[in-house]
Amino acid sequence: MPTYQFRGRRYDTGAVISGTRAAQSRQNLVAALRSERIMPISISEKKAKAAGRGRKVGAGDLAVFTKQFSVMLEAGMPLVQALGILAEQQDNPALAATLQEVKEDVEGGSTLAEAMRKHPKVFDTLFVNMISAGEAGGILDVILRRLSLFVEKIVKLKRSLVSASVYPAIVITVAIGIVVAIMVFVIPTFAELFKNMNAALPLPTRIVMGISDFLAGYILPIMAVLAVSVVLGQRYYTTEGGRVRIDGMILKIPVFGAVIQKIIVARFSRTLGTLLTSGISILEALDITAHTAGNVVIQNALLEAKREVQEGKTLVEPIKRANLFPPMVVQMVGVGEQTGELDQMLQKLADFYEEEADAAIADFLTLIEPLMIVFLGGVIGGIVISMYLPIFSLIGKLAGGG
Repeated sequence: MPTYQFRGRRYDTGAVISGTRAAQSRQNLVAALRSERIMPISISEKKAKAAGRGRKVGAGDLAVFTKQFSVMLEAGMPLVQALGILAEQQDNPALAATLQEVKEDVEGGSTLAEAMRKHPKVFDTLFVNMISAGEAGGILDVILRRLSLFVEKIVKLKRSLVSASVYPAIVITVAIGIVVAIMVFVIPTFAELFKNMNAALPLPTRIVMGISDFLAGYILPIMAVLAVSVVLGQRYYTTEGGRVRIDGMILKIPVFGAVIQKIIVARFSRTLGTLLTSGISILEALDITAHTAGNVVIQNALLEAKREVQEGKTLVEPIKRANLFPPMVVQMVGVGEQTGELDQMLQKLADFYEEEADAAIADFLTLIEPLMIVFLGGVIGGIVISMYLPIFSLIGKLAGGG
């Protein structure tokens, strides 16, 4: 229900008053004020405060809130009272402010889903639609329990994705930084030494010294080019064609692409299964799942599946034709549609692929660590050997001459 700020003048005393009230519409507020013998002077709708101006409301905070909220409602606590207690207990000020506004809107006559819909940065479309279904079916506590489990699973998948991508990126960045530092600051010292020796240098030494001279002379332009490349790459990714190409390439990267695919399949299965179990229609569930897939290639495939289902086709046909989902997913979706237990099949798929994703990430990290060590050791070892080759050669000549 909208909230309005108003100023008015009393008919009897002429005193000017102002305040804030919730009303179905501006006309309803005008009628209410006049019934109280107040002549409206100005009325303006109060805009909802932007949630998250302070700290961001993360998935972890949302998972804890949802769990606590479901427990309170299952215990029989009134909705408004539960919202008030949770708002007071939140450590995150952004979430606390949001819950306070939701509580005020519910007190003003809004449904919980309507109140939450005003804060899309905190409660996404999936969350709000499930709350709406729970209110409509009178099973809000059950829906919140499912939501809490769902959010916890999604948080776990996000952490898995971070583990699979951030750790190798950090190791590679550190390795490149070490190599560049050696080339720019250490190798020039050896170069000065070799110039004083007036001896012919081996080919590996000349190559390393050439690279060192190039980096030392052009380090700033190189860094500028890299920074511009990153910015251009980010801008390209914001375009529709760029996202399709890059997301498609990510799924095809050896080893890493398979890990990402398992995480995406687990998220797809968990999201769609939870929505269907909660009473959301298949078309709306597919739309929400598509926009939370995390990969635009998968998103487009699910939107195409939604279009075909809307035309009367089964879900398994476009899923199979997309050639993006493992055969097991296609088979279980088909069985689920035939038996009328698609939601249960999807939940089983989600459980299976979450375990598969955890195992794949563990294997990936187990594989990447020795590869990183071999790569870093090989590069640094090669640089060190190339720098010592002239010294070994000189020692050999001196020994032979002696």
